[in-house]
Amino acid sequence: MSFKIAIIGAGSVGFTKKLFTDILCVPEFKDIEFALTDVSEHNLSMIKAILDRIVEANKLPTRVTATTNRREALEGARYIISCVRVGGLEAYADDIRIPLKYGIDQCVGDTICAGGILYGQRNIPVILDFCRDIREVADTNAKFLNYANPMAMNTWAAIEYGKVDTVGLCHGVQHGAEQIAEVLGAKSPRELDYVCSGINHQTWFIELRLNGRPIGKDELVAAFEAHPVYSKQEKLRIDVLKRFGVYSTESNGHLSEYLPWYRKRPDEITRWIDMSDWIHGETGGYLRYSTETRNWFETEYPQFLEAASKPIDPAKRSNEHASHILEALETNRVYRGHFNVRNEGVITNLPQDAIIESPGFVDRFGINMAAGITLPEACAATCMASINVQRMSVYAAIAGDIDLLKLAVLHDPLVGAVSTPEEVWQMVDEMVVAEAAWLPQYAHAVPAAKERLSKSKVKTREWAGAARRNVRSIEELRAEKAALKQAG
Repeated sequence: MSFKIAIIGAGSVGFTKKLFTDILCVPEFKDIEFALTDVSEHNLSMIKAILDRIVEANKLPTRVTATTNRREALEGARYIISCVRVGGLEAYADDIRIPLKYGIDQCVGDTICAGGILYGQRNIPVILDFCRDIREVADTNAKFLNYANPMAMNTWAAIEYGKVDTVGLCHGVQHGAEQIAEVLGAKSPRELDYVCSGINHQTWFIELRLNGRPIGKDELVAAFEAHPVYSKQEKLRIDVLKRFGVYSTESNGHLSEYLPWYRKRPDEITRWIDMSDWIHGETGGYLRYSTETRNWFETEYPQFLEAASKPIDPAKRSNEHASHILEALETNRVYRGHFNVRNEGVITNLPQDAIIESPGFVDRFGINMAAGITLPEACAATCMASINVQRMSVYAAIAGDIDLLKLAVLHDPLVGAVSTPEEVWQMVDEMVVAEAAWLPQYAHAVPAAKERLSKSKVKTREWAGAARRNVRSIEELRAEKAALKQAG
């Protein structure tokens, strides 16, 4: 087989390498072309060198090109994969820093909440640019695989306004299933059969079977509470399981910021989170992790390049959906996964226009969703709160409507639990002004926002958050890695 895959945001070096090696684990895909594109020539040069080394070490005919000219990369592509972060870590820092001034403590801030909504405002105009280029220069039947957050908003915009065949992909379901299999004592995650459905980052394991035996709420709660690690790291997640009756896919930290109950007071935050790793609820945890990862990669690049000389091992193919979807579409080997698509009746008690994440099967005829799923009422209610925020956020991003943007932020569950309307109005003004370089649709609104900020009497505070950690230096990371190696 010979076709072209374009990766937008290929400068996300580690993730691009994973997708690349996964795809080349499919025997029929050795003779394809990867076209890498990114706004950073520096990152492009690094990832191309790594992929070239992999191709050379494995004696493959695979072709790898790299360009900052996106249309050139997309020309003739059958598949387009996006893993972009518009605004980079600079804008992301404002997504965390500014809401903290108003008492809003986020762990990740890339899905909803104040940070995720503004992230969507930055991404959506760029996503629509991608879609225009796909329609104009890519293969006629091109498929757009979106890995970038905020997943639901980006996918919603690409489908409804970009008019491109799009599927959103995430790995939260797989990770949640691995946890459940572990606490139940399974020898392999394959022993666990499940139905998991909802919206991205709020999907729910509504049916579980271990080796064919149904698993109920009480057994699952007992298994998590008895686990020596998860009982401490996933306290909030376990509490939701007890109250809702089903387990959420999302980590303790992620889940905490989509709900109005657990992160609204500093003493409550520290009660429910765990500081053993950022993902369990640390204030700005993913921002810190991302910053450290970038710094580490830049410093340790020669070691990453050297590691690329090893043979590809198909046994180590990851459970990221992309390679499995492409394999199913191209070879007709059926793949079952969980995909972000427009609802249209798949989940009976969520809106038709919502972007849902639910089970589906892929073969040469495309992605075929399992329809007629009904969520437990509490899960549906929680998803609905986010869907309404997502819908308003997408509409605001398309129209450049700052008033609708403020209403979207006001209706966010955590923001609404913490902040007053006056605080929300000022916070959005402040975020739009700070991130104006990445918000072209709001250029007309920036002068008035600046004027309002100059006259505002709403009080803010400089607050690091309830559980903030400093970014570690390369020396600290190196010492920690050495200590772990010695201990292991």
